[in-house]
Amino acid sequence: MMDIRNIAIIAHVDHGKTTLVDKILHATSVFRANEETGELIMDNNDLERERGITIFSKNAAVTYKGVKINVIDTPGHADFGGEVERVLKMADGVCLLVDAFEGPMPQTRFVLGKALALGLKPIVIINKVDKPNCRPDEVHDAVFELFFNLDASEEQLDFPTFYGSGKNGWFNDSLEQIEGIEPLLDGILKHVPPPKATREGSLQMQVTSLDYSSFLGRIAIGRVARGVIKENQPITLMQADGTVKKQRVRELYVFEGMGKKKVAEVVAGDLCAVVGIEGFNIGDTLADFDNPEALPTISIDEPTMNMMFSINNSPFFGRDGKFVTSRHLRDRLMKETEKNLALRVKDTDSADSFLVYGRGILHLGILIETMRREGYELTIGQPQVLVKEIDGVKCEPFETLVVDVPQEYASKVIDLVTRRKGEMLIMETKGEMQHLEFDIPSRGLIGLRTNMLTNTAGEAVMNHRFSEYKPWKGPIPGRNNGVLLAKDNGQTTGYSLDKLQDRGFFFVDPGEEVYKGMIIGENNKPGDLVVNPNEGKKLTNMRASGSDAASNIAPKRLMTLEECMEYIQQDECIEVTPNNIRMRKVILDEEERKKQSKRMSAEAI
Repeated sequence: MMDIRNIAIIAHVDHGKTTLVDKILHATSVFRANEETGELIMDNNDLERERGITIFSKNAAVTYKGVKINVIDTPGHADFGGEVERVLKMADGVCLLVDAFEGPMPQTRFVLGKALALGLKPIVIINKVDKPNCRPDEVHDAVFELFFNLDASEEQLDFPTFYGSGKNGWFNDSLEQIEGIEPLLDGILKHVPPPKATREGSLQMQVTSLDYSSFLGRIAIGRVARGVIKENQPITLMQADGTVKKQRVRELYVFEGMGKKKVAEVVAGDLCAVVGIEGFNIGDTLADFDNPEALPTISIDEPTMNMMFSINNSPFFGRDGKFVTSRHLRDRLMKETEKNLALRVKDTDSADSFLVYGRGILHLGILIETMRREGYELTIGQPQVLVKEIDGVKCEPFETLVVDVPQEYASKVIDLVTRRKGEMLIMETKGEMQHLEFDIPSRGLIGLRTNMLTNTAGEAVMNHRFSEYKPWKGPIPGRNNGVLLAKDNGQTTGYSLDKLQDRGFFFVDPGEEVYKGMIIGENNKPGDLVVNPNEGKKLTNMRASGSDAASNIAPKRLMTLEECMEYIQQDECIEVTPNNIRMRKVILDEEERKKQSKRMSAEAI
């Protein structure tokens, strides 16, 4: 039987997880010498490459000194915590990567806490020691303190530490620079225990993630916890709700390098992909045919935010999307909940709208961006936090916010956060940077990033993670200024935009098509203003000096999807199509909006 090690690589965003996986793949000769591989090999999704972050966890397997090492690359963002929580179930050890300058960050704490609770053996890797003003010894002490605060066992506190630079391709158990990452691979073989699984007994395997192939259909991925699973073997699928289905395994694959290899059987302790099982969900157990025993189901932290997803009902409906009906939208959202465990979808009173619950703006933003690239058109409403009643008290989610910012901007950051009901917990100096930690309601984070980057000349580095539900903090000020709205359908003209420039700034350029009720800019003052951006210049046959002076129009402000989600207010929504992202009022007609606001104020009284 082959010797196996299962390791998950965990770290905060941008601390070098995917780069480390690259180096492991190269060091164990997964690729031919002349093969072009590029960088960040595991981030093979377009969105991951564009944003430089890992969104979906992935598997690879390498062989080193006759031992098979299954490597699981995990996401670093709190919004994808659901991905991390379930894949840690497949591992026996974790490699915790920490940046030699930044030290442990909020995300590190979140993922490490989950790993230690599962009893996994940790190896600490202090990465980027080639950076100027890095502080590996201080970071090592900070990591030890973090382990201690997370109630690590005596054995877990005695963790081995490796230092190195993933970019330069070396890791060592001391700060002495060497060639290659072999000391780290030796450390994995030495410190990570082989799987505790036993071949004896009936089959047990939990589905911890799924893959899809247009040729093979849905594929169940997981780790065999007990017994042996074989090709063509009859099995029992045990579901979380207690349903039991008799099925048969059609094909079996194990991971090899970046791909999969077909095998006849997989023994306990190894990770495998099973083809031929129908109707399974993540967390279900594949068990013995005759005397099935289920494994405990996977529990995932609850969502903290929801948004309304509706069909696109703007005047430009159906222009550039392939999937535009409510049936398309519903099917796509239901399909997403199968593999995205932290996501929930609920029907509403309207057949055209669905409430989607997620872990944060980025979590929902990635789903919307993926859908628009697949050809969907939809309208999304303002993100709302989930409010709970605990012991008769109205409570809302709070997050721990960590901001690293140059010292001259620290006061601006503190001012911005305290205005949004945040409380400062820690303030310390790290080199030339000020390290600030706050406790802030999740509502206060919506729209904060854009404001903070504006006020700190783009220098602030902001991270946050959910901490707990606490009593409601009262109203939080939203956007101060109103918006500029288009009066009629038509094309914007340079002439009219030039005349309106003193009213505010624009989200559209001359020559763009707009419709009545669409948000085309931000007003300089509070309150919304309806303007006519489509007016052309009246032509005369008389020419006067100066009257034809070239108009100087400031370029439009480009807004990303996440920025739009943070920008809009309660009575606004975003129209998302494959080629455009437009902000608009929910009620497009001005008269109707006035009637609605009168009704609302009458009800409030």
